[in-house]
Parts: sequence; C-alpha cells; structure tokens
Amino acid sequence: MPKIKIGILKEGKVPVDHRVPITPAQANSIASSFPDVNVVCQKSNVRCFEDENYSSHGIELTDDVSSCDVLFGVKEVPIAQLIPDKTYFFFSHTIKKQEYNRELLRAVLKNNIRLIDYECLTNINSQRIIAFGRYAGIVGAYNGIWTYGKRYNLFHIRRASECFDLEDLQTEYKKVKLPKIKIVVTGGGRVAKGAMEVLNGIGIRNVSPAEFISKYFDEPVYTQLNNRDYNKHRDGKLFNRGEFFSNPEAFESDFKDFYQSADILIAAAFWNPNAPVLFTREEMLGRDFKIKVIADITCDIEGSIPSTKRPATIEDPIYDFDPTQDKVAPPLSDEGNITVMAVDNLPCELPRNASEDFGKELLANVLPNLVGEDKDDIIKRATIAENGQLRPEYAYLQDYVDGKE
Repeated sequence: MPKIKIGILKEGKVPVDHRVPITPAQANSIASSFPDVNVVCQKSNVRCFEDENYSSHGIELTDDVSSCDVLFGVKEVPIAQLIPDKTYFFFSHTIKKQEYNRELLRAVLKNNIRLIDYECLTNINSQRIIAFGRYAGIVGAYNGIWTYGKRYNLFHIRRASECFDLEDLQTEYKKVKLPKIKIVVTGGGRVAKGAMEVLNGIGIRNVSPAEFISKYFDEPVYTQLNNRDYNKHRDGKLFNRGEFFSNPEAFESDFKDFYQSADILIAAAFWNPNAPVLFTREEMLGRDFKIKVIADITCDIEGSIPSTKRPATIEDPIYDFDPTQDKVAPPLSDEGNITVMAVDNLPCELPRNASEDFGKELLANVLPNLVGEDKDDIIKRATIAENGQLRPEYAYLQDYVDGKE
C-alpha cells in the first residue's frame, strides 16, 4: 500500500486547548506498528507535551503540514488554517447543527476536505470507540465538589487545572470534608463513570435511587441514575429504553423526587433535544427544590437544565443562576441562587491523562481502519464530508449549510 503521512496539528482554536490526539510515545509506536505510516508533528507552544518530547521520540517537527495526507487535531480547526484536499480528524461540533460552526462546515465543503468527526466514530453497536468522556466526568465531579466547598466555605482544594495529573489531583481527596449531603449523578456512560470514580475516591457512599429518596443518612451519599430512573412514559406504559431513544417525545420527566432530595446535581447524561428536560425553571422556584450546586458536565446551553445559560471557562468555572429573574448572576452572590459549574472543555484541566487515554483508543480502534481495511465501515460512518459534498448519512445537514435553518 502507498505510504501515508500523518500530521499532528497545533491547536489553533481560542481559548487554547492543551490536549493532543497522539502523545509523543504513541507517535513513536505508530512507526513500529504501521510501517507504511510516517508521523510528523506541527510545532506548538501550547501543548501539554512540548515539542522536545516529540523530537526525543524520533518524531519530525515542522511548521508546515501541507505535505501530510491526514491531519489529526482535537478541537475545531480555524477556517483560515484549513488546507484544501486533506483528510482531517477533529471534533467539528456540527452534527447537531451548531450555529457557531456553520461557516466551518461550509469551508470544509468548499475546500474539498474529507472531514471525519471523532464523535461519530462508533462500532457496529453504535457505541463510541474514542472519547474524552471519562476525564470530563472526573474533572466535572471534582469541580462540583470544589464548588460546594467554596459555596459553603467548608474546605479548600486545588483546582484540577492546578494539578499535574490525575494522581496529583487524587491527593486532594483527603482534604474534602462534606456534611450529610446527597448527590445525584445522571447518566450511565463514560462521563458518569468518571464522575463516580471521584465520588468513590473521596469515600462518598453509593446508594440506590430508592434509598436516596426515601432514607435518611448520617453521612454524605450519592446515587447514579439511568434514563429509566427519571423519565416516564406519558401514557403510563412501562419504560422501554429502545422506545425512549427512538421516540423521546413520548416521555416526560420524573425527576421531582430527586430534586426534592439532592443538594448537588452532577449532570453527566447525554441529552436529546427532543427528550424531556430534567426540570423547569418554574420547578426551580418551588420551595421543594433543594439542589444548590449543579455541575453540568454536559453543558447543553438552554438544554435539559434551565440554569445552564452559558458555558463557563476553566479560568472562571462557576456562576450563579437566579431562578426568580431567569438570569445569570455573579458567582456566590446570593444564598437564594443556584451555583452552576458548566465548563465546556473539562478534560483540558487534566490534559496529559486525557490525551494518553484518547490516543490509546485512537491507535487501537481507529488507525487500523484508516490505514488498512475499514472493517465495519467505522471510518466511512464517521465521514461527514467528502469530495465537496456531505455524505448521505449527513445529508440532513444540507439545510443547515445552506442557511435555511
């Protein structure tokens, strides 16, 4: 087969992202595992791994990656930096018709770029084969605990972004001293499991959803909810997971018992815009709404959680939500407000660990299908655009591209 030249991109999006799709050691291992692949690295002063880390592993450094066949980044590539007629891998944030990336997708099509979106890389069971979800969950839950401690001045722990790596972050757990609070985690995937890692590491007891809403505990506890635990069929039918995903409009929220019991919500569940919201602003105004801190890892703006009005940043990770006025307020400004942590790039706070896990999955699950036979059409299914056109699976984006919606 012909030689393939792969380039590791410098991240160009602002705010800066320190993650990498392939670490120096992983780039070096590609040469031995895939002899027909040559890897080069675009010089960068923003990565968690420095240029010298790549060169010391035998990877060529370059400013110009225009000779590469395939280019791997993490976040969206700025339009001005796109190179025509190349294959790109990155998170495009276009498949939900995100308005802020409409021009990016237009530029991809105009420049005859083959765009493969990490978010769309799935196996034959429609399960994602590469993601940063675990570290979104880890950092999101940690930030939620940090936020609670800050709100009530209970303890002081470093921010995740101030820790060198996960091992360093875990040394902060022993400083956490929580009262008899209840924490609810939504979701059952990578993100939720990452969040549970932190809660278990701190030593918070895991209880069943039924125990959570019906029992008193003399210690902090948490429960983890799947879709069936907080959604119910509008017609009173038994919950069916397949029907919920295929026809979410037929369901309504059944979260009331949990917002009446929980002090902290860690939202880690994927949300379909056609599915029920978790709760409404009107419910948040009720005297029985007990939640005071919301760590919205999903960060769906104006989505399933009405207090998530805008994304926060790593530098300014929290804001208050005033439900009486339906607006954002300065963080920790009023006891009647709900404090929201809604950072939309959480894995960036532990970039080394997040990059290592991501690159490991890329080498194991993606690269063999890219440079060899595309078993089960893994690459094909994730290709949004090719030869100046949207692929058939993504034809629904045409009106979005044309500005009709």
